[in-house]
Amino acid sequence: MEKIEKYSKENELSFCLGAYPTFELIKNKPECAKCVLIHSKADSQDIDKLIDLCKKNNIDVVYDDKTIARLSSKENCFVIGVFKKYACKLNGNKQIVLVNPSDMGNLGTIMRTIVGFGYTDLVIIKPAVDYFNPKVVRASMGAIFMLNVAAYESFDDYLVSNNYAKFLFMLNGKSTLGSFATPKNNYALIFGNEAHGIDNKYLSAGNSVVIKHSNKIDSLNLPISVGMAVYEFNK
Repeated sequence: MEKIEKYSKENELSFCLGAYPTFELIKNKPECAKCVLIHSKADSQDIDKLIDLCKKNNIDVVYDDKTIARLSSKENCFVIGVFKKYACKLNGNKQIVLVNPSDMGNLGTIMRTIVGFGYTDLVIIKPAVDYFNPKVVRASMGAIFMLNVAAYESFDDYLVSNNYAKFLFMLNGKSTLGSFATPKNNYALIFGNEAHGIDNKYLSAGNSVVIKHSNKIDSLNLPISVGMAVYEFNK
């Protein structure tokens, strides 16, 4: 096996750090998996299931403690799924749009949350964190492999190329979440950056929505906001 380099945004390969996201990789994107690295201390019961799944999909399994130690900063990481980065096409009838997301943990959490509510299309507006970074993959618990993720160079590029009903979540939104009838299909829920939200110049770019909370805080955490929105739109 050729040497696997540490993760880089420019590299064509990324990693699943841990057994659970690696299972999700093999189940959902087996064609992208290059190999699975296993540590000699890995739990045999879980590993046997993973090895069987790899055999069914003709994916190499390699025992390599040194490479795992080099690729992962965590001492308790005993499985790494190595996969080739891939491009996706959006094909669902509802979308989650994140404008300039800047926190890897938040992005991974959002991925897992929206998969739990049946969403398959995620739009990332640049500049943004690298959604193939292993930290994002791990935080998503492998949910990234159940999503179609597409990136746009700017929010304006996205707006002109999409004719879905748009719901922009803003602190000065004109409608309160829960106060209006929600569509079942052909809509996009749009959320801004963790620190700055969506620029006010886009207030009329769609239906602006606010999630009401007490004045004791300035805003809700982004994954919490997304979770509340997808719950309401799926009631």
